[in-house]
Parts: sequence; structure tokens; C-alpha cells
Amino acid sequence: MMEPATAAFAHRKIGLPASAQIFDLSNACLGFLNALTVAAGLIESGQIRCALVVAGENGRPLVEQTLNTLIERPLSRNEIKPYFANLTIGSGAVAAVVCHESLLGNGRHHRLLGGVARAATAHSDLCQGDTHGADALAMQTDSESLLVAGVALAKDTWEAFLPEVGARGESDFDRLICHQVGSVHRRKLYETLGLDLAKDFSTFETLGNMGSVSLPATLSHAVDAGAIQPGNRVALLGIGSGLNCLMLALEW
Repeated sequence: MMEPATAAFAHRKIGLPASAQIFDLSNACLGFLNALTVAAGLIESGQIRCALVVAGENGRPLVEQTLNTLIERPLSRNEIKPYFANLTIGSGAVAAVVCHESLLGNGRHHRLLGGVARAATAHSDLCQGDTHGADALAMQTDSESLLVAGVALAKDTWEAFLPEVGARGESDFDRLICHQVGSVHRRKLYETLGLDLAKDFSTFETLGNMGSVSLPATLSHAVDAGAIQPGNRVALLGIGSGLNCLMLALEW
């Protein structure tokens, strides 16, 4: 719902104290990564010492509305294409605790090293969604143009990201975790950036595109599968409509 913030319900159900600040942050598929950087900034500035970052995506209303539209309307081949991306949408939820190092014990912990964000809002019309009736969602995507513009933005971001986090190239990372869209997008992204596809870990085959949940959920699955080990350096490559790109470096 529009009011109040979803975080208000989470605050109440978790039983957090009145001193715990809450707010929603939204930026299409980059919302979770944006929230990590906001939390890190609040911690570094001394305003807070610990943050719980949560994201949830329910793709069912969009998928069901898309199916209804395709069944009910006599669409031509070109009219159907903007709806294709909707059929790859999945659902999921993730959470992460970000805190000051003084709250950690002597055991190994994960560290956010830094990152870079870039925007190309001239392409903000390539993927747009809105409400459709009381409980449904509608979205249309120019998938081909979004792919080309998104990969170009990712290339610019990657080139700025490497020196920012003290990396010389892809060889300084043990694993690459990307926002999950599909095989064509993944292949084009890795080819353009000159990255080793063997360092990728994908989940879109079974989980689909879960929006802001996709990248962190894929990171979690990679850890569970043993693809990320303690001490590994991991690059998180987030790309979302808008267009926006945010790349973060982690030390696991």
C-alpha cells in the first residue's frame, strides 16, 4: 500500500524499539543494493550502529495480469513483445544485517569494501510499470533496447568501479554476482565487460527475475552452494531500469 511505509509493519511484527528508525527505499531492481550503501553511510557517519535491510518482491500480480492481457486482447507480434519480460518475473525475499565492526566478535565477518553508481536516465522509458486496477500490476519493456543501453551503462560503471575499490581487473575477484535477467543478458554483459563467465553464479533458470531480491538471493545461493568461500572477494553487479547501475565489492 502507499501508506504507511511497509517498514512500519515490519517494525511492529519484529517488535523493534521506538528508537529504531524505519523507512522504505525503492529503486526498481537496485533497491536492496542502494539500501546497503545508505545503511553503510549512516553507520560511517555515526548516526546508527546497525541496520536490517529487507526486500520482498511478489511477481504473481504482474504475471497474472500479463497472462490475462495476452488472452483477452488480439495482439499482433510487435504488440506482444513488450510483455515478454513480464513472464520471467519471480517472487522472493531477502534480508541482511549491516553493522559497525565494533559490534562483531572475533570470528570471520563479511565486509562491504566500496562501490560505484552510475545512471543513464535518458533511457527511463524503456521499462515502465504501474498499478492496473486494485490488485494487479502492468509493465511494458523494450527488451532489445534495454539490453543494449544497460550493457553500455554497465561497461562505464565497471571501468569506474575497478580503481574505486583498488582492483586492476576481473582477476582481483573470485566470484561475480549479477542481477538476474536471462541467458542473453548475462552473455552480452560478460562479453562486453570482458569477464570470465566461469566466475558467474546464476539463479534465473529456476527463480526468474525477482527484481531487487535477485542479486542478494543469488549471493545467498552461491554461498550455500560453496561457490563463495571465506576470504573471497566478490563483485556485485547491479543493473536496473531507469537506467541505473550500482557495483559493490565485498570481502567474504
